[in-house]
Amino acid sequence: MAAEAIAENVGTFPIWQGIILVAAWLGGLVLLSEVLYRRELASAEVGRKIVHIGTGNVVLFAWLLGIPAWMGIVAAVLAGAVALISYRVSILPSVNGVGRKSLGTFFYAISVGVAIAIFWGVDEPYFAALGIGVMAWGDGLAGLVGQRWGRHQYEILGGRKSWEGSAVMGLVSGLVTAGVLWLAFGSFPQLWLIAGGVAIAAAALETISFVGIDNLTVPLGSAGLAYGLVHWLI
Repeated sequence: MAAEAIAENVGTFPIWQGIILVAAWLGGLVLLSEVLYRRELASAEVGRKIVHIGTGNVVLFAWLLGIPAWMGIVAAVLAGAVALISYRVSILPSVNGVGRKSLGTFFYAISVGVAIAIFWGVDEPYFAALGIGVMAWGDGLAGLVGQRWGRHQYEILGGRKSWEGSAVMGLVSGLVTAGVLWLAFGSFPQLWLIAGGVAIAAAALETISFVGIDNLTVPLGSAGLAYGLVHWLI
């Protein structure tokens, strides 16, 4: 089974190899985003989505590679500090433009650190990977689809969304949830029921996104709900 195979291999890589792999992944994402932006091959928003989606996989890698919680928390704190500085100083314009009103990048970093602290602490790191994965893939793809094909818009708390983007958010969130739970537990009867519940909750939380707060509520809410449903239903 997938869960048994993962359990046997988690942490079998030396920690230093895991750190190098994660650092290379993050560095490659930022470099790709900057090159595309500076050569005008992609907008700053597309560059941010590349980093947004790609960064979310880091928590999954950290789980599978057995990286200790303290390393993830330290990395999240540093990323949050860089995000705050970048609002005033043009460190990485393709990732976080100067003067943006959203604190989304900062909240994203904080959510990674909090999720790792909570779910590594209860020895169930896959829920952290699930929550951050929902945020990364669900919100990232929803934003791209909404901007490109969002024809039917609505407004909540001053934020404008599209039904097309929200539908993608729900669909992708459900798929991410099902995928991570399958990796963690294998196939079980309640898998798609839990995935559906998380999908609906994530799509609802994503609609409330003033100042980027959804980058905090979506991952932690999705992970917390999945954790509760798994322990209740299984």
